[in-house]
Amino acid sequence: MTIQESTSKLLAGWRNEQTAFLAELVRVPSDNPPGDCAPHAQRAAELLEAMGFSVERHTVPDDVVKSFGMQSATNLVVRHTFGKGGITIALNAHGDVVPPGEGWTSDPYGAEVRDGWMYGRGVAVSKSDFATYAYALRALKEAQAPLNGTVELHFTYDEETGGAIGPEWLLANGISKPDYAISAGFSYGITTAHNGCLHLEVECLGKSAHAARPETGYDALHAATDIMVALYTLRKGYANVRSSVPGIDHPTLTIGLIAGGINTNVVPDKVTFRLDRRIIPDENPEQVEHDLVGFIRAAADLHPTIRVHTQRIILARPFVPLPGQEKLVAAIQANARRVLGELIQPQGVPLYTDARHYSAAGIPTVLYGAGPRSMLEANAHRADERVKLDDVFKATEVMAGALADLLQ
Repeated sequence: MTIQESTSKLLAGWRNEQTAFLAELVRVPSDNPPGDCAPHAQRAAELLEAMGFSVERHTVPDDVVKSFGMQSATNLVVRHTFGKGGITIALNAHGDVVPPGEGWTSDPYGAEVRDGWMYGRGVAVSKSDFATYAYALRALKEAQAPLNGTVELHFTYDEETGGAIGPEWLLANGISKPDYAISAGFSYGITTAHNGCLHLEVECLGKSAHAARPETGYDALHAATDIMVALYTLRKGYANVRSSVPGIDHPTLTIGLIAGGINTNVVPDKVTFRLDRRIIPDENPEQVEHDLVGFIRAAADLHPTIRVHTQRIILARPFVPLPGQEKLVAAIQANARRVLGELIQPQGVPLYTDARHYSAAGIPTVLYGAGPRSMLEANAHRADERVKLDDVFKATEVMAGALADLLQ
């Protein structure tokens, strides 16, 4: 019996258990914000230990956590070595999730299963890959596969705020030094590149005044509105800036948050807004930031009485291909063809993920894991987020087979 046959047989017998494991992860909230994620890490560690794994708990210091706008974070690392020597492969998924929002047809923390789909916040992005990666490693371990090398599970908790105290922190502190990395993804494609992202806060400061005498004040909202109109005009031109990476179209810009004003009858003295500028792999992130800040300042010049300040919140570099990535792609493709019955292709995606931290450290990395063919089908970051359980089982089988190929 081959390694793939042995692991497939084991995984088939664990499907109910794997489903229950994923449901437990969904039932423990880990919304970020507010970012109080240590309780979820504690529950995940307990579940992993019940599977027979030794779990390292790496608590991020409070002052560091709070500097990134979170309340608590504990990164989990599981290591298993087969044979002697060989490469180390890190499998990374994040347990922090965006808040549920409105419009759900079931409890966002209920892990309800309907028509073969499990529903819940984070069930697809990316608590499902806690289950995918853990059970793939367990299958290899219990099959006593004659392999050489180490598999590490990196379960981290700050992807929604940039990953600096998750994967980047693990690598910077020498807790892990993998040769390759695979990050959470979906089952029907292998992500080899993705966008970067700039989050920028713009603050407009004026002078308050009674609404009966508006000319005695400096209207910060008027200035902010004109700046935003200019930005909306700018983004229309982004459609002409095309990426050379299949799956990625062009840069985007979204103004997603705005706050300000004192009362209805008062000229606003302060308005802030935040924007999200997606950076395609073909662009230089620092140049993008420089140009955008310059554009905002030029738009602000129309209001000389208003002081305008910009502050970088996040500058996430794009994830770009590295030599060695092709080995991961080939192993996943071969096993996906066996399990899914189709040849899945490498592609780029317009979002940004923690995979970029491994790539930035010179580690060949791809994204692959449990999920349908698109973020939209998974309702990622939307109401009724869901994952098809059959995709979880199949992705786990693909991962076990791919790891076996890479470690032989």
